Amino acid sequence: MSEPTVDVVGIGNAIVDVLTHCTEDDLSRLELVKNAMTLIDSDRADALYGEMGPGIEMSGGSAGNTMAGIAALGGKGSYIGKVRDDQLGTVFRHDIRAIGVSFDTAAASEGSSTARCLIFVTPDGHRTMNTFLGACTELGPNDIDAELIKSAKVTYMEGYLWDRDEAKEAFVLAAKIAHEAGRQVSITLSDSFCVDRHRESFRDLVHNHVDILFANEDEIKSLYEVETFDEALAEVRRHCKVAALTRSEKGSVIVSGDTVIEVAAEPVSKVVDTTGAGDLFASGFLFGYTQGYDLATCGRLGSICAAEIISHMGARPDADLKVLCKDTIPA
Repeated sequence: MSEPTVDVVGIGNAIVDVLTHCTEDDLSRLELVKNAMTLIDSDRADALYGEMGPGIEMSGGSAGNTMAGIAALGGKGSYIGKVRDDQLGTVFRHDIRAIGVSFDTAAASEGSSTARCLIFVTPDGHRTMNTFLGACTELGPNDIDAELIKSAKVTYMEGYLWDRDEAKEAFVLAAKIAHEAGRQVSITLSDSFCVDRHRESFRDLVHNHVDILFANEDEIKSLYEVETFDEALAEVRRHCKVAALTRSEKGSVIVSGDTVIEVAAEPVSKVVDTTGAGDLFASGFLFGYTQGYDLATCGRLGSICAAEIISHMGARPDADLKVLCKDTIPA
């Protein structure tokens, strides 16, 4: 078996993020569900875009953000996701490649336009996301590059893609290819509402195809339909090789068999925007994991990366992650 040449290949929704500040009254007026990700159609996307104030536009999507963080840490990453051959698709491809992530999935030449996520950030730093999925929903088994999957230490997938049967098939195919090549598979559950929609199929995926699971407290409780975090912890440790569970200001818990590691949250002077916090936690953790670091160090790197992201607008690092993490990375 050949040695891996890629640390992580991410599979996800290729989305251009548009972020703007707003007030609580704006959320009410626009009938937005605070702190949730809501799927919208093209007409609603156009209407909300017209209501947005000055903002930031950049390539995004959960797995895309994670891959950007891995590249910023010095890891080698690739990305699989679907865009249209339109202006936003060109922006996405150029942007993600410019930050050091390989992206060669063929663009769609017909159908829906490239996806966009309209993100409203309230003064408390919480984000309300409204996503027009567009072309990214057309990702299917034919887009899975088997040789790329075989070349990666870890294949990382985002739960947001789990709404369509073709994407489910693509995920399972990628997982099987990875495991047959002796590699590992990881997924983030992405959103508790997403888990609510697909609980049974998510459980099947996690129990039968996933080695490394990422979830926040609400998501893991939803997955196992329990009331407390401790109950969810007891369940997940039975099914995954490693689970990294984030708890906002309470930090995170890393569980692997009988090992349970509590990792403190990294202090932040002010929470500006929580967009991408979980994505960048996964960046730090997976970077450490693929370099062979112990689980406590992986969790610590995840906390540092998440803290950097929530200290400013947007889900891409402003500061040099290598510098921020240098005292944590083993010599």
